[in-house]
Amino acid sequence: MPRPRDLVKRQELLDGVRAYVLDHGLAGLSLRPLARALGTSDRMLLHYFGTKERLVAEALTWDATRPFLRARPLLESAEAPRDAAAMRSLMEDVWQQLRAPERQTTLRLFLELMTASLHHPDRYGPLVRHVLTDWTDLLTPAFNGLGMTPERARTEATLLVSSTFGLLVSPLTDGRWDSADAAFHTLLDRLENGWMNQSA
Repeated sequence: MPRPRDLVKRQELLDGVRAYVLDHGLAGLSLRPLARALGTSDRMLLHYFGTKERLVAEALTWDATRPFLRARPLLESAEAPRDAAAMRSLMEDVWQQLRAPERQTTLRLFLELMTASLHHPDRYGPLVRHVLTDWTDLLTPAFNGLGMTPERARTEATLLVSSTFGLLVSPLTDGRWDSADAAFHTLLDRLENGWMNQSA
């Protein structure tokens, strides 16, 4: 059964907004030029999404290739990592997905969003927190499954998520992905020792 026309139109707008924002960035984003580029009106965009911030948030989270969406089924299944080596292997795979060349435009936009959230916390702060919290909430039960207390599991997940996103910043500006790769693997070396002690 085909989707109602409004849902189809809404999805078309989301796809168009995502492409526009990836190409133009967030700085100076205005609804009227965006609407013109999409062949619609700013009033129509507000009809479907309510606010510019909600529109941007939905457009950025609508991405079927997001590493988060790839990792979630594994971490929430019976195949979730049960030892430190398996957790490390999973995080190495996630890192490769995050730093893949085809995702670097999306990464730059997310970092721009983080900067915008510092200046406009009410507008963009919730979206940034949502992305980071999604990862932390996903990883916490996996660390708990390694034998950690809930508090320790949450701390380990927070440390890994924050450190990983931090390591993605420099190579986006200087192109030195080899240094970022080495730093990430050093981070995993140090964290894995603690994970092994928890799961022993």
